[in-house]
Amino acid sequence: MTAIQKYEELGFTNDFMFSRIMQEKKICKPFLEMILGIKIDHIEYLESQKTIDLKVDAKSVRLDIFVDDGKTVYNCEMQTSFFKNIPKRSRYYQGFIDMDLIEKGIDYSKLKKSFVIFICTFDLFGKNGYIYTFENRCVEYPDLRLGDDTIKVFVNVNGKDDSHISSELKELLTYIRTSKIPEKCANPLINNMDAALHKARSNEEWRKEYMILETMRTDYIEKGREEGLELGEERYNKLLKILLDKNDYTTLKKVTVDPDFRQKMFEHYGL
Repeated sequence: MTAIQKYEELGFTNDFMFSRIMQEKKICKPFLEMILGIKIDHIEYLESQKTIDLKVDAKSVRLDIFVDDGKTVYNCEMQTSFFKNIPKRSRYYQGFIDMDLIEKGIDYSKLKKSFVIFICTFDLFGKNGYIYTFENRCVEYPDLRLGDDTIKVFVNVNGKDDSHISSELKELLTYIRTSKIPEKCANPLINNMDAALHKARSNEEWRKEYMILETMRTDYIEKGREEGLELGEERYNKLLKILLDKNDYTTLKKVTVDPDFRQKMFEHYGL
């Protein structure tokens, strides 16, 4: 039986806690500003764990944090499970964000600038960096930007090379990794995040929601282990873990009953 982590011990890298605390605009806005090194004028709306469905038979995309300031769309996700296709997943998210806007009647020429951000507890690219920022550029003329206004950012909270980040950002990433305020820290954002974390840990409604979700997660894991053994597929259990980490129970249910869909998910996540 898989043990359920105690609610009062949850830290910022827990997807449930991360998405709940980021519902607070006074935290989400400065958090994005510090991660991206930009100023955001305001936040028009903030939706936690938004699900985009383009059509009935299409696979939905579930976004942990979805913020729009009127001119730019920001999608931010906590990622604790490593799999090799995360870069393609960022492309997948980008495409669905654009299509969601187009489905709402926006002409493609007026698509908003967008950031797809992954907060990772591992180094996806193996360069010991804290921040990896990607945008489309010309291969022959590297200084020439495509100008499609799509940016993908991968954050590694366990980075070592701090030559490209500020001391304030390093403190923030240290806090995200440990859920403990760094010594001599005077960053008001970190203090606000820590206060919100302690408040969230005493939120009984969230505690009950978390326990229900984690009980379902445990049941799916146990079922997945049994089915994985029957199928002789270690990757099946890896797929279940990825979906469970995202609380994507809709996809998870379909994976357990539809072999063809399951194979597509194997390919999608590079398993």
